Amino acid sequence: MNTDEIYKTLVKTDPFEILAPEVLAALAEKVEVKTYAANTYVFKTGTPSLDVLFIIHSGLAETVVVNDKGSEMVIGLRRPYDFFGETVVLSQQCYPGAVRAKEKLVCCLVHRKDLEKLIYDHPEFCGFFNVLLAERMRLLYEVLVEEHSKGGYSGISQMEPEFFKKRVSEVMAHPPITCRVDDRVTAVSNIMADRDISAIVALDRENRPRGILTEKNLVKYLIAKQTYPVETCRVDNIMYSNLVEISPHAFIGQALVAMMRSKTKNLIVMERGNLVGVVTLVDLIKTQSTGTLLLTKDIESQPDVRGLAMVSREIDNILNVMIEENASAAEIFNVMSELYERMTRRVIQLSEERMKLNGWGPPPVEYCFINMGSAARYEQALPTDQDNAIVYADPEDADAGNVDAYFKTFAEFIVEALAQCGVGRYGLEVMADNPKWRRSLGQWMMLIDQWMTQPDRELDKIIGHLFDFRPVWGNMALGEALREKLFQAIESGIGKNRLGEGNSAEYHLPISYLGTFITERGGPHKNEMNLRASAILPMVNGIRRKALANRIIESSTLGRLAQLADADVLSEKDARFFQRSFEDLMMLNIRENLKELKQGKRPDDYIDPYSLRKRERVALKDALAGVSTLLDMLREE
Repeated sequence: MNTDEIYKTLVKTDPFEILAPEVLAALAEKVEVKTYAANTYVFKTGTPSLDVLFIIHSGLAETVVVNDKGSEMVIGLRRPYDFFGETVVLSQQCYPGAVRAKEKLVCCLVHRKDLEKLIYDHPEFCGFFNVLLAERMRLLYEVLVEEHSKGGYSGISQMEPEFFKKRVSEVMAHPPITCRVDDRVTAVSNIMADRDISAIVALDRENRPRGILTEKNLVKYLIAKQTYPVETCRVDNIMYSNLVEISPHAFIGQALVAMMRSKTKNLIVMERGNLVGVVTLVDLIKTQSTGTLLLTKDIESQPDVRGLAMVSREIDNILNVMIEENASAAEIFNVMSELYERMTRRVIQLSEERMKLNGWGPPPVEYCFINMGSAARYEQALPTDQDNAIVYADPEDADAGNVDAYFKTFAEFIVEALAQCGVGRYGLEVMADNPKWRRSLGQWMMLIDQWMTQPDRELDKIIGHLFDFRPVWGNMALGEALREKLFQAIESGIGKNRLGEGNSAEYHLPISYLGTFITERGGPHKNEMNLRASAILPMVNGIRRKALANRIIESSTLGRLAQLADADVLSEKDARFFQRSFEDLMMLNIRENLKELKQGKRPDDYIDPYSLRKRERVALKDALAGVSTLLDMLREE
């Protein structure tokens, strides 16, 4: 960045613009330029003054403070030609807040001695600078007062406090992708496809937002109704014109309420009359707590299973929105798995109440309800088959029969209620109402000892399910004791051998050496492949094997990959390759299963690879290459 570019930045920055050109030219010679990578801090709370005023040449910065609970709170957004660091550049105190680069940030640094000279030599600059400084301090004070007063957060007391810690600026898409209202829809739809977005803001000739063009409207007006000829249709013919605005400083809870009230999935983010971003419903759902906000209150307040079953049907709507808005597999898993787990917890609570009403009383001993399979791995999108178990504290010998009878009935209530809520009870009967999956801690440990000493296919299946489990409800210490026993078994010589048996050699990937897909030759799934059995499970099992061998407690496949990379068991390159392959396989599987569900079929994980679009076929082949690389790695080991 040369002196001319620095000069141009100063000219556009308030209040430096009021200074004479020769003064700015002299200042530009003394300004230092520094670049900060996205998500790095320019300075943190409590850092001694760096004795510079930061002026943004390009990029975005967030101003962050820490509340009395130790949580970070974004209180402002700084963009090109804004400055920051003004509160301590002259006082030389420590920074009361932090500034973080939201994206790559390039700043011009005006040193304190040069700023002091401007203030002393130019009274009009001094007055303007002090007014801006006072206004920023007033806004900071208002935000801190609002955060400190916990009496309702903008009058929406039912909202979770987490929704009033994040700002719209933290989740919005920036810079916004735009088009012109008079652009041809054919050209704009190509932009949407290239950028992989489902909506685009339409501007008039004065660069003011006038509408939003969405995929939904493209389909509705040009395909379903064919209201306009495709070749000549303009954006303003089919765009939504009832725009809803929000400030980048608004809380995401306020954004969610604005969407609900206006029945829209898109808000334009405006500041000082300028379009600075777009926030969509899926942007809010992608935040850790928003998906749960939409349904958690309803889930936790249901007085009976019938009401819970009705609420559970709304979970599918969240999935549909996330798919429509191109959410990633990781984002879908986080939201959907959390909702299903919360539903499971409420089912268990209601089942405990039912046991009391039926004269069984409270649990006779401590217990832990655990999920296994995709629920434990946090890889749920659609409701899957039930895969759960109970481990309870060892009773006195004389009470063993009564305790087992209690948990048998209790498990039956839970399994029945989950089935009413849409979580199936098909397949292998791996459920807590089956005595194989309902044991005392001592009985579980004896089973693991037996697995180590007596080769048995049935034992392999049972212990194999335990390799993925997540405690959901009850005394979590019982679940952790069971996990510790599993690790001890795995770390023994026999356990390591058993863990590795058949994990790679038995899988045959559905692709030939020539790169053609291998599908079933006959039967109901002729010309199809089972994506889950032939590609997803080999990857899940292979990554699980490496994680367990390295004592990684995390249950999710993506979490295991991250921890394997952190532990240098996998290189960063391999971990990213496997992550991308796994996410692509899972997203394809989710989309194809959703299609079957909408056709009234039960999802079966089968796909016809040659019915996919070319881009999807290429992505599938790349993902299968990732599975192949992982299996080769396991074979070498």
